[in-house]
Amino acid sequence: MLQDIVQVSVTAAVSLAVLFLLTKLMGNKQVSQLNIFDYIVGISIGSIAAEMATELEKPLQPLCAMVIYAVSAFGISIWMNKSVKARRILAGKPLILLDGGHLYKENFKKARMNLNEFLMFCRIQGYFDLGQVQTALLEHNGSISILPISLQRPATPADFSMQPAQELMPTPVVMDGCVMQGNLRKAGKDTAWLLHELKKQGSPAPEEIFLAMSSGNQLTVYPMIVKKKAGDPSDG
Repeated sequence: MLQDIVQVSVTAAVSLAVLFLLTKLMGNKQVSQLNIFDYIVGISIGSIAAEMATELEKPLQPLCAMVIYAVSAFGISIWMNKSVKARRILAGKPLILLDGGHLYKENFKKARMNLNEFLMFCRIQGYFDLGQVQTALLEHNGSISILPISLQRPATPADFSMQPAQELMPTPVVMDGCVMQGNLRKAGKDTAWLLHELKKQGSPAPEEIFLAMSSGNQLTVYPMIVKKKAGDPSDG
């Protein structure tokens, strides 16, 4: 009995490690933007990994199957990158659901999507009135892309001939009370600059900071809140 438990523990750990490595091999797309082929491969490898975790007699068989699935997926992804025709066959192509005020019923049938689902996707993106939508496309990964009518889209600085300075991506320099030295160096800063900015803002020491973000010469600090204050919504 104890031997079986140990063996299951070992095979489960191995299957988890192999699953992680194979997922890294297939790329981040496997966990972010799944098309039909990625979905099939993903659930197949997951099922085989679960079987491998409890396989006591021949654990190498499901392991080989996992590797074959992953290598096949990797090879097909390379093929799809090089061939437009393969991309269309395996990943599919976008379907126009709405354009210029017209709903394409045939494309709704091809997508196996009803109007309630379509309206839900539109509302999720902030479009409660279809009159605000110029074009809606169903992408091959199942998401819906919407192009709003020009008069309904948010105004941009370019509309007013403005040229604002380019904003830089904020970089976390303190996380959970720990100073991120590598991020400080990438941002062109050092610990002395960080301590000076914290002192200038009257912020606590780094070990008492939950998160601090650097963007150019600006530092945004979020201190740790140990005790709930009066008026906290979680008080009911």
